[in-house]
Amino acid sequence: MDHVHGDFITSFFRNQTLIMLKIPYTIILASKSPRRQELLKGLDIEFRIVTKETDEEFPSSLKAADIALYLSQKKSHAFSDNELPENYLLISADTIVWINDHVMNKPQDRAEAVSMLKELSGQCHKVFTGITIRTKSNEVSFVGESNVWFSQLTDEEIAYYIDTYCPYDKAGSYGVQEWIGYCAIERIEGSQFNVMGLPVQQLYKALKDNFSTNQNQAV
Repeated sequence: MDHVHGDFITSFFRNQTLIMLKIPYTIILASKSPRRQELLKGLDIEFRIVTKETDEEFPSSLKAADIALYLSQKKSHAFSDNELPENYLLISADTIVWINDHVMNKPQDRAEAVSMLKELSGQCHKVFTGITIRTKSNEVSFVGESNVWFSQLTDEEIAYYIDTYCPYDKAGSYGVQEWIGYCAIERIEGSQFNVMGLPVQQLYKALKDNFSTNQNQAV
């Protein structure tokens, strides 16, 4: 191995070590979502999945980002303090679509999915993902926000997407990573990962700033 390549590889692995989060907790992701699991894996973080059934009801006085924040905290506190050991860190999340001054959660059936996509068609909407990170002694919550512009969808396109991809587990009845994202989303302002259900850049920073042991390591 020549000297230049050796120095490059040494530098590369040194930088890899520096950017890896050192979190002195067993990390639990409280989500069944395959998309959230995939995104969290992208941060090179080891974690376990533990979930609890939690209803998605919220006070009618809440609007927009406050709904997502409330639901992420509700999912977190479905686990009592006694169920959260000293060395565990719990990550919970909830994503909503906000359009025309009302919320879209997950569609209950095909008719509701069709109605949602017809309303989203040709308009800009907001996607909010609330995140709560909690340990026995600390809790941090925040909200990711993205603006999404849809092109005009035909009835045939809506029917094709719903019948092919069955988006009944997705807020707003669509997945940005699926066919509809390739064909009908004209523009996204903010994080696409947030639209998928986990604002990983914000999550990484929150973990690093509040729960890691490598905030101030020297180069």
